Amino acid sequence: MPLSSLSDSALGALRGARSYLGDLGTPTVRLGVTGLARAGKTVFITSLVRNLVNGGRLPFLTAYADGRVSRAFLAPQPDDAVPRFDYEGHLATLAQVPPAWPESTRQITQLRVTIEYQPASALRRSLGARRLHLDIVDYPGEWLLDLALMGQSYEAFSRDAIAAARRPDRAAIAATWLDRLATLDPAAPEDEAQAIDAASVFTAYLAAARGAAPAVSTLGPGRFLLPGDLAGSPLVSFVPLDMPAGWTPPKGSLAAMMARRFESYKAHAVAPFFRDHFSRLDRQIVLVDALSAINAGASGVEDLKRALAQCLKAFRPGASTWLSAFLSRRIDRVLFAATKADQLPQASHDRLEAALGYVADAAAERALTAGAEIKVVALAALRATREAERRQGSETLACIVGTPWPGERIAGRVFDGATEAAIFPGDIPPDFASALRNGLATAGLDATHFVRFRPPSTAGDPARAVPAPWPHIRLDRALEFLIGDRLA
Repeated sequence: MPLSSLSDSALGALRGARSYLGDLGTPTVRLGVTGLARAGKTVFITSLVRNLVNGGRLPFLTAYADGRVSRAFLAPQPDDAVPRFDYEGHLATLAQVPPAWPESTRQITQLRVTIEYQPASALRRSLGARRLHLDIVDYPGEWLLDLALMGQSYEAFSRDAIAAARRPDRAAIAATWLDRLATLDPAAPEDEAQAIDAASVFTAYLAAARGAAPAVSTLGPGRFLLPGDLAGSPLVSFVPLDMPAGWTPPKGSLAAMMARRFESYKAHAVAPFFRDHFSRLDRQIVLVDALSAINAGASGVEDLKRALAQCLKAFRPGASTWLSAFLSRRIDRVLFAATKADQLPQASHDRLEAALGYVADAAAERALTAGAEIKVVALAALRATREAERRQGSETLACIVGTPWPGERIAGRVFDGATEAAIFPGDIPPDFASALRNGLATAGLDATHFVRFRPPSTAGDPARAVPAPWPHIRLDRALEFLIGDRLA
């Protein structure tokens, strides 16, 4: 085993021991919040914290329903080296007039909520109130894509990246990059200027693909899109090359240079991120914008399915025991959540969950095999619509009513962001997998219209002593699965 792996294992065991001993005082649950771009991570965390701290409507969170939670409050940041999640700033964005959605995550952040509660059993209650620290860890969706690289060779990365670029549905977006790729000779001498130029063209292609389908694009490396302090570094100046299978790049060649930088990228960008954050998680929620994937068609759904399967390979799911808590924490519960359920009538939420079950089945199977508990739920952390019925001839349609986001369009109509509209989004078929196999038009999926809406006004009435609860869909069910057992 390499020395670096031994060092990482020893460091992980030391951190596990420290966490275990700390939990003997006040137990801590480290909740990872992840998902691809625009899955709603920032809004989910903001709404989760707001509902806990301000006493939201959470009837399916048993400890709240039973009146055993006395209070929840924001506690000091637990990790000095990790930026704090900007909870107050996101509240202000949602409360402005007109309300707006917060900016997407651009760096890893963390927030600690401490919950004071009475245990469920009389015996434990006699020992007094308890506390639970909930440490919420958020990170950019683009970085999630990098986890799939950890088990890949440079040759495999190149093969997969080039195959993705050559797919018919990406032909127009990838044309400039594929033209540039054709000029790169893997056996040519390494050339720094050529590497920088090629990386800029490759990065432009990745950005264009994300712009075309931001919620479902599964192209990496993620730091090429959000480099942070790696901007300008050789770590983000490599590209895939078209090489013969099994070919070994000569020393000093362009391919050898790219392969070296690919391995350095994994060692210095991906591995520390996994080691310092993922290996310390207890529970995981994977937020999925399944509706945007459906909007993008069958290729979008399959892209999302592949991405989730690849990314979840890097997690450490498994049953949690005292030994695993001491040596190496395991993710013992994974929740797959289809976000933006408020874009569908309630009668379709079960079908949305079934669609997500299809998309996440490969990822969920691995977690189940390792002993983790798995659940799929359709939710809206902050509900932006209400339901209504509209007549169309002799037919009654279940519609949703809200203010579409500026620029959203249906059947040629472009919304201005200020006018409320009633929209019939269409139906998700009951057997989603069969629908995809039979074709979108046959299944009726080509007639679905899922649009983004403005958030509801959260400014509230300044005369109210207690702020009004935020509307949501199944946020309490998600919390019950993720932390309900720790509040028993």
